Parts: sequence; structure tokens; C-alpha cells
Amino acid sequence: MALVNGQPQTLGLREMLRVFIDHRILVIKRRSEFRLRKRRERMHLVEGLLIAILDIDEVIQLIRTSEDAEGARSRLMQVFDLSELQAEYILELRLRRLTKFSRVELESERDELKREIEALLEILGSDEKLRAVVSNEMDQAAEAFGTPRRTVLTGAVIRPTRSAASSAALQVADTPCTVLLSATGRALRLDREPDALESPRATSRATKHGAVMSSVDGTVRGELGAVLSDGTLHRFTPVDLPLVPSASIAFSAGVKLLDYMSVADKKLRVVGLVPLDTETPIGLFTLQGTVKRVVLTELPARPEFEVISLKTGDQLVSAFPAPDGSEFAVVASDAQLLRFPTASVRPQGRPAGGMAGMKLGTEAHVVFASAVPQGAEARVVTVADSSITLPGTDVATAKITDWAEIPAKGRATGGVRAQRFLKWEDQIACAWVGTGEPRALASDGAARKLPTELGKRDGSGQPIDGAAAFVGQAP
Repeated sequence: MALVNGQPQTLGLREMLRVFIDHRILVIKRRSEFRLRKRRERMHLVEGLLIAILDIDEVIQLIRTSEDAEGARSRLMQVFDLSELQAEYILELRLRRLTKFSRVELESERDELKREIEALLEILGSDEKLRAVVSNEMDQAAEAFGTPRRTVLTGAVIRPTRSAASSAALQVADTPCTVLLSATGRALRLDREPDALESPRATSRATKHGAVMSSVDGTVRGELGAVLSDGTLHRFTPVDLPLVPSASIAFSAGVKLLDYMSVADKKLRVVGLVPLDTETPIGLFTLQGTVKRVVLTELPARPEFEVISLKTGDQLVSAFPAPDGSEFAVVASDAQLLRFPTASVRPQGRPAGGMAGMKLGTEAHVVFASAVPQGAEARVVTVADSSITLPGTDVATAKITDWAEIPAKGRATGGVRAQRFLKWEDQIACAWVGTGEPRALASDGAARKLPTELGKRDGSGQPIDGAAAFVGQAP
């Protein structure tokens, strides 16, 4: 129950959020209009001052020969074509403002006011920019006033800065390890000791965040690479990541990899973990269907660098090893799935922008991409829902298909339909193609139960217990 425009109304979650967002839009709009008015008023006065300083001798002579302040104001308005406000402001001008330095300051202030006025006009003239301001300010509020965890995760160390190093890091042996990244962005470390490799792994339960999006082998104090959605690769060392036993992997003990690497922009996300200085090409797929293979050798010494030049509005969706002899698997939001050999994409240098990978339908975008070894017994998981409902508030349907049923097509084609939408469905919310047991997660990391039976390639899905936002491999 809430007051909306002075009237009591019973609101659901969707309606309550809409009322709140509408209120924030109105607040930002009124604030921008107020700031625009104030800056225009100040610009008006600054322009008058600049006129007075340019002809300061004539201004002083005119004021001295006037009978009174009213006469001086009228003559300034007439001679220099000033408004009453500008003339009054000049009459109140102090002599110390007549220096050359003050003129430079006024010109700088004028230019700054022009930029601010243009920015405010853009916000008021574009609903998209207005909503972007609302979104950014809500993110800043969450960052400033969000309540931190009150419990300490065992073994988790979040470094405050990229340069900060753990004092205990050098005391840790540089042994082989595997870093796992969950579909929800949490990372942890497994030791790959010989005894651990020989011991059987316990059956993994469907725990929270328990779906692996990417994994990479390395050493505890060695450097690995995390590829972000903006097309950059960030170096990091896994020494301070939480260490968990391989027989019982719990991603709830992991840390957010973006926080671990001290990435300031929280709108970015990690799309894959990769080894550095490897001869195996790394595959990259973007939202708009561009594909690229790059060999990560002779890398710059910088802590972060670009691995693909993205077009305006595009972003990376996936990063993964893509050796010759494997096949790309790409799923689009309109339920199209494309399968083509990785060898059809020649490796390019780091600055290159890639090539056409998948032909997308109108308003469609790439949801998932990976590389599947040729001849592997892989599975295709697709989860469909409606784009007009709030995430997590409605049901979805999921389908698991045998990879062998997907016909291979050529690069830059549209592929085949991977799931038939039901009447209320219009998009693939998440997807996964790979070997092993698939896992689906909600937006908060809670497990979602997938169907156990395989479906037809172009058949519809089966209802699952709530909407899903991520699909990955069981750890």
C-alpha cells in the first residue's frame, strides 16, 4: 500500500519500481531544468562582463560622466547593447576584476558554462540520456550506502588496490592450481596436487552460485588473464583467491573477481579466464555477432590491455580457448544456434576487430558462445522467457538438446532454431553448450532444476521452478 500522486494504491513489485523510477526521472528532470536556468543566468552575466572588460576605458568614462547610477545604467544598456541585469552587474563590478587574469578566468568560465549547458540540454532532450543519469546515480547510491557483508568468508582476501600485495603471498608455494569462475562472477582456487588429482571428487550438489562459466590452469603465484566485456584483458595472480578442496567446491566461499582485481566500473563483467603466453588461440564473441581468434603471445607488460577493438555499442559475450579441430557454438536471443569450425576464423593480432561470426535477426543479439571439441558428447541448454516481465518474477522453460543433432553451418550464417518459443515467450534468457553436467542459476545464484530428458532440436522447453539468468557447468 502506497500513496501515488496523493492517492492510496496497492502496488506489486513491478508497479512499485515503476513509480519509484518515474519519481527519480521527474527529480532529475527538474534538477536539470533548475541547473540549466542558473547556468544560463550566469552565462548572461559573464558575457556582459567580457564586453565591459574589452572596452573598459570607455565603460569607465561613461560611468564617470553620468549624473547618477540610473543614468549610467541606461547609457550602458544603450551604448553596449546590454540588458538591465548585465548593466547593473557591471556597475557593481569591483576594480580588482578588471585585470588581464580576470579576463582569462571569465573566458574559461564562459567555455565551461557552454559545455554544462550543452550537457544539460542533451539530458533534457533525450529520454535515453535522462534514464542513463538516473541509472548511474542509483548505482552510485548503492555503492555508497550498500550494506557490506557482516560475515568473513574463509580464506577470502579482497585487495583494496591493484598494486597492493598480500604480505603472506611470498610464503605460499608456487604450486599448480585451477581457478574457477562461476556464472555469477565469483572466483575461487583449487590446488592441483598429485594426490588431489588421484582422489575421486564427491558428487557436487546444486549449491548457490554452483555453475562454472570458465576455468583456467596455472600456478598459485603465476599470472592469469581475465577478459572483460569491454574487450580488455586484466592480469591477476590467484594467490589470494579463496582455496577450497576439490572434493567439495562451494562457490559461496568465493569472491567477486571484479572486486578482487579492483575494477572500478561495476557495469563490466568477466566473460572468461584465459592463460597468458599460450600458443592456443583464444576465441572471442561479441554481442553483435563478431568473432575473433587471437594468440596471446608477446603481450605488453601493462596490467590491462585491449584484446579486440569493439564497435560502438558492442561488447564481449564470451572468451574461451578455441584451438583448431574444435567448433564454435553460438546461441542468439531469438533461439538461433550456429555451429561452425574454428579453423574458418584465422587468428588475428590484438588490435584487430574480428570478422563476421553469426548473422543475427532483427533486434537479436548473441547470448552465449563457446568452442566444443570435435566429436565430443556435448549438450545444448537453452532457457526461454518473456522480455516484458521482471527477471526472477516469472517462470521460464528450459530444454536440453544433444549437440549431435545440431547441423554444422558456415561462418556468418544464421544457424538453425534451437528452441521453439511458447505463446508468451520471445527470447532466450541464457544458454550453454559444452560437455559435463549443466547447471542453471537464478539472478541471485540460487539453483534452478533443469529437465532430465533430452528434447528435440527445434522443440519447446519444459517449465522450470522460476526464471533462470545463468547456465554453466557443474563444478
